[in-house]
Formats: sequence, structure tokens, C-alpha cells
Amino acid sequence: MELIEPTDPQYFEQTSDELYDRHDYKVFKTTGKFVLVDSWEMAYSLWWNSPPKFLSHIEVVDKKKSGGFK
Repeated sequence: MELIEPTDPQYFEQTSDELYDRHDYKVFKTTGKFVLVDSWEMAYSLWWNSPPKFLSHIEVVDKKKSGGFK
């Protein structure tokens, strides 16, 4: 197995241990309907615990900001 060198643009390293909550996830069924969840863990769980023939894909969606300025 070849590893990606740190100088490669595809190289990734974790920069924070804090929760990452900037996205919601739409888990699409083959019917076109979807389930919207607010964590990758929930999307992952739905994906791997559902029969494959009923699932299509997962779409990553930016969370809508509510309220005023930060």
C-alpha cells in the first residue's frame, strides 16, 4: 500500500478535535425521497444499517445560519 506524501495536495490531516457541525446530510433513497440529519454519525448509521437496494446517495448540505451577525 502506498501512502500519500504530506506534500501531495490530497494529503489531509486532522487539525481539530472539536465537533464539526457546519453541515447537514441528506440520505437519499432510490425513490428520490430523503432523510435530513444533522450529523455525519447519523447519516453513516442510516447508510450502513439500511438495505443497499433502497439507498441512492448522501448529499452534504451547508447548515442554514439563523439569527444575526456573529
